[in-house]
Amino acid sequence: MTAPAPGADGPSLRSRTAQHYSVAPVLDTPEGYVAPGMPGVPVTGYAPPAPAAHRRPRHRRTALAVALALLAALLGGLAYGCAPLRAADSLGWLTIAQAGLVALPLGRLGGRSRLLPALAALLAAGALFLGQLTQQLRRLHAAGPTPHGLLHDTLTTWRAELRPLDLAFYAIALVGGFLLTRRTANRG
Repeated sequence: MTAPAPGADGPSLRSRTAQHYSVAPVLDTPEGYVAPGMPGVPVTGYAPPAPAAHRRPRHRRTALAVALALLAALLGGLAYGCAPLRAADSLGWLTIAQAGLVALPLGRLGGRSRLLPALAALLAAGALFLGQLTQQLRRLHAAGPTPHGLLHDTLTTWRAELRPLDLAFYAIALVGGFLLTRRTANRG
């Protein structure tokens, strides 16, 4: 196919009969010109940003994270223990929520420390233990005064009523606290 009008593709070194649409026109470009975006193009008008004096590096707030996790474990355990006594059998699954409450401040504020997931696992299991002891204490207090001592009788009753399902809830608390802390630390 030939060009419809002479010179439509620009000046060419070929004869007019051999000029095709597929032939790129010769551009009038200065010597050493490189198209924008190609390697070797000098970048103009760009200055690297100056380091900001007001921008501080992000510090881990480990002490604050541990304090908030202890508070969350204490409040979660007390809330677990103060739930209605008739619902005690179905409360074990709230262990996941307790582990999440403990893991959130440790993961978000504490960062990616190797110690914090293990601490969260222990705090989540401790919150479950505190909740179960609070439930036993409420039961013994409702039954009347005890001759030995309140703490001794509470621990004895707790140990006597410990079931395999309770041990599964402790395992859920340990694993949930550990994994949730690692996941929240990786997101931040």
